[in-house]
Amino acid sequence: MSERPEITPQTRVAALLRDYPETEELLIGMSPAFVKLRNPVLRRSVARVATLAHAAAVGQLPVDELVNNLRAAVGQAPRSDLDDDQVDYFGTQPPWFDAGAVVAVLRDNELDPDVMPINPVLRAARDLDEGEIIELVTSHLPAPGIDILRRKAYQTWTTDDGDLIHTFITKPSTESGLD
Repeated sequence: MSERPEITPQTRVAALLRDYPETEELLIGMSPAFVKLRNPVLRRSVARVATLAHAAAVGQLPVDELVNNLRAAVGQAPRSDLDDDQVDYFGTQPPWFDAGAVVAVLRDNELDPDVMPINPVLRAARDLDEGEIIELVTSHLPAPGIDILRRKAYQTWTTDDGDLIHTFITKPSTESGLD
């Protein structure tokens, strides 16, 4: 019998639920945002790329609390070195943001529920001209998608109006500084 892997902030949600199915109800009970894990499409798509650090951000929970609660449920000792794994997706308005430059608004409740949400966002972002911005409006923080966009060199800025999350996406400037 093989030993099950250690639960860390880098553990993918799908891997957690595969390796530790007994944690599903605990995880879902930790934040209303996690109820979406019952959606089979989300389970097959987002849960495969989302880490527990992403889940903590989406659920507005400290990553150490989320991970250590899951670890305790499966008999793993708590870790005290997890605070550095918390990513802050919200920040001050960047200089590139201009509300007048928003050329498209994508709303998660209007996207095809059978398609991973990041796919239409990436398609729309590819078509952006320099200085143009897409606004993504969601009911939860799209942390895994934001990280994917950032890895692809897009710039993002996220705000929370209390009801909805607004993530603004633009291409980086191509100014070379050469004249």
